[in-house]
Amino acid sequence: MDIPLNILVYLALPALLSFSWIKYRGLEYVLIHYRWVFVCIFLLPASVVYDSLIFLRHWAVFHFNSAPKQHERKVQNVQRQVRKWKDDGSVVQMCTARPGWSNISFRSGIYKKNLRNIEVNLFDILSVDTTDEVLHVEPLASMGQITAFLNPLGWTLPVLPELDDLTVGGLIMGVGIETSSHKKGLFQHCCIEFELVLADGSVVTCSKNENTDLFYSVPWSYGTLGFLVSAKMKIVPAKKYVKVEYMPVHTTNSMVEKFEEECKKPSGNQFVECLVYSQSEGVIMTANMTDEVEDDKVNCIGRYYKPWFFKHVEEFLKKGPAVEYIPLRHYYHRHTRSIFWELQDIIPFGNNPIFRYLCGWMVPPKISFLKLTQGETIKRMYERFQIIQDMLVPMKDLKESLEVFHKETEVYPLWLCPFMLYNQPGMVHPATESDEMYVDIGAYGTPKAETYETVSTTRRLEAFVRSVKGFQMLYADSYLDRNEFHEMFDHSLYDKMRTSLNCKSAFPEVYDKINRKARA
Repeated sequence: MDIPLNILVYLALPALLSFSWIKYRGLEYVLIHYRWVFVCIFLLPASVVYDSLIFLRHWAVFHFNSAPKQHERKVQNVQRQVRKWKDDGSVVQMCTARPGWSNISFRSGIYKKNLRNIEVNLFDILSVDTTDEVLHVEPLASMGQITAFLNPLGWTLPVLPELDDLTVGGLIMGVGIETSSHKKGLFQHCCIEFELVLADGSVVTCSKNENTDLFYSVPWSYGTLGFLVSAKMKIVPAKKYVKVEYMPVHTTNSMVEKFEEECKKPSGNQFVECLVYSQSEGVIMTANMTDEVEDDKVNCIGRYYKPWFFKHVEEFLKKGPAVEYIPLRHYYHRHTRSIFWELQDIIPFGNNPIFRYLCGWMVPPKISFLKLTQGETIKRMYERFQIIQDMLVPMKDLKESLEVFHKETEVYPLWLCPFMLYNQPGMVHPATESDEMYVDIGAYGTPKAETYETVSTTRRLEAFVRSVKGFQMLYADSYLDRNEFHEMFDHSLYDKMRTSLNCKSAFPEVYDKINRKARA
């Protein structure tokens, strides 16, 4: 059974979400000043309907075991479209036909309007091999889908990024990180094989031992070397709970020192993160999987009526150190309900206990629906008054980085997620010839710095990150010029593969898909 996802989207979206409505100035006024009304009345129910349809679709596919049977047919369909593009003269470059509003980024790719759109309807988990510890999935399978499938079987991914709707393809072609990354690296480092349809319509697999250069070139390539049609990745045994230790810190020095200490402990600490609530205060969290719990300390934080996780964590600044046991899947998706803390700007009363008990079961609204209905005025407001950025900096530069982020944005909370950056070929690797510990600084929200201005501030942050040999996650707005982009990301192997695979006429370069002018 194979129902294209775009049909499910059309079924799930009520007529009130039509673009034509946004053209009316009255509705646009409401969307700006009373957006929470629109979100609560229309988008939350629409999100529930959509998620229910997706659940039924995935259940049917799994129940009838149709995904493995249909995979080859769906790949052949991608091949046919690419060959048709060639037969038509290869006039314009190609990209996937997935609508720009449907991805997890708050921006949409306007480049899709000018490129040849190729349908890639590949949403399924194909197989799990617990003997060889390998999961085989299609690129549009989501993290929520994978945890729902793997965790009950007693397995998980070594790195399982946070938000439910993040997809395998996005995390490979872009970047994926989680609180286990200080030991396991980025999402790409858990992958052992990629299957792609190339510019000539052929299908190729690549791994560390086969088509090695292509294998190392795929991560961060943003679909500019070929169409990803499946991936194999390692899985590891899972336990039912995660024991979380909360450690509040009240000075910048103690925060940085304790954070680095917990990241580099040779044993223990499968997961490490820090939420920074002010220039000097934060809560460091370390966690380890376990099957043994203290019943009075179990916290099912993922239940709809529970406080938003970042608000729950903030309480430990006053309460002091503590220990909790969180069900594994709840832990993995702990920031999903509040979209980290972005939802507080959309539904200001969303963490109110009354709202949580009455409507929390519908939260969060789909990010794709928020994008689809936001209108040009809200887009401009987000651009002017919101920052959504992840900057990856070496651990040794963390203190200075926090000072720069405070000076330039003064946005809190900040998310600190450590990761080991392995010295491997590709666009992203340490400047030295050895593995190095890095930190993702996630800044999401409304800056309070008086000097904040979207373009100039982002340009200064980008310059600082380049100066410490760091990297910018490319899902967000990038104002780097082409030379600066090449300075930040190593294009040597990527350019070699672009040439050998005849990609110039088939796909745009990464820069032409991620720079601010290519997005709306």
